[in-house]
Amino acid sequence: MSTTPTPHEPAGDAEAVARLALSAGWTVGAAESLTSGAVSSVLGAAPHASDWYRGAVVAYSKEVKFHLLGVRRGPVVTSTAAVSMARGARRELGADIAVATTGAGGPDPEDGQPPGTVWLAVAWPGGVDAEELHVEGDPEQVVTAATARAVALLREVLEDPVRARGASGRP
Repeated sequence: MSTTPTPHEPAGDAEAVARLALSAGWTVGAAESLTSGAVSSVLGAAPHASDWYRGAVVAYSKEVKFHLLGVRRGPVVTSTAAVSMARGARRELGADIAVATTGAGGPDPEDGQPPGTVWLAVAWPGGVDAEELHVEGDPEQVVTAATARAVALLREVLEDPVRARGASGRP
């Protein structure tokens, strides 16, 4: 569990994602709920995005998460939902690696979780990572922090050869 991340500009992380994805020959995708396409916007603006970025599924509605991304019916502000979303984005977009965001942006709780609760996940051939954030602030601040952390998490996985290669031995 993490607390509010220190805000920073995600463009630098997106440039690193571009460089790492290109050098590995990987494609990248996203599944977004809470961030409503903000992660896609950052990744799509990175260098040579047309060569490595497959796109995003913006699944704001629970029904879209259930039917398109394979999230099990039930609460969606969970680690399990974030992992399913990331795996579903890989499958639906044909991406090697995908990041997902879900959460309670506020101002009201969602699925019994307080505003500012965010779940992120990254799925790739060798595995999956998920993490929880707690962001203080209004909905815009929650989305901004979640977007920055999602792109940073994607970069971290791509930078870690052990995680990125996984059992397949392939980046």
